[in-house]
Amino acid sequence: MSSTSATTVTMVTTWSLEQTSAVDLRPAAVPEGDVRVVRAEVPSPEFSRFLYASVGGDVTWTDRLGWSHARWREHLERPGVETWVAYDRGTPAGYVELEAQDEGVVEIVYFGLLPDFRGRRIGGHLLSQGAARAWDLADRLPGRTPTTRVWLHTCSLDGEHAMDNYLRRGFRLFRTETAEEHVPAAPGPWPGAFPA
Repeated sequence: MSSTSATTVTMVTTWSLEQTSAVDLRPAAVPEGDVRVVRAEVPSPEFSRFLYASVGGDVTWTDRLGWSHARWREHLERPGVETWVAYDRGTPAGYVELEAQDEGVVEIVYFGLLPDFRGRRIGGHLLSQGAARAWDLADRLPGRTPTTRVWLHTCSLDGEHAMDNYLRRGFRLFRTETAEEHVPAAPGPWPGAFPA
């Protein structure tokens, strides 16, 4: 990971989207080939950090880069936190992280694909699987009310196709916010990973 700490002041728009019924979900077609979505059932800080840094490296995901191993483990072991990973022929292609919140609400906290797997119709399938699981998640937790709302947010720093994918899967916009933010340089996977 690049250790640069340079930031740029940028206007960032954040969009919050939701589904309020399981029938809102419009699943994408299953992509061709050997693409599978599998739950990472064993909490693994190393694997989760790999997914987070690899998917978010070029779209400025930085909030968890400083997390300790213990903090990752504590987060991953919380009831109602699940990580689902898309594999293309056995190689991790992307992931979706779900978190059951209070009152039957489930958030899709992180969702995305590694750069080499974007534009191959895997994202729509992964989001479909993640949203379907979100609708089922709160129901399976002791003492929780059934899921009544699945929500997420995306922003103008995320991938160019993210918003379109969310809308196609049946998510509806419920809030838009624009603010000036100090945006760190996207860390990328590692120095020299991309051609100059």
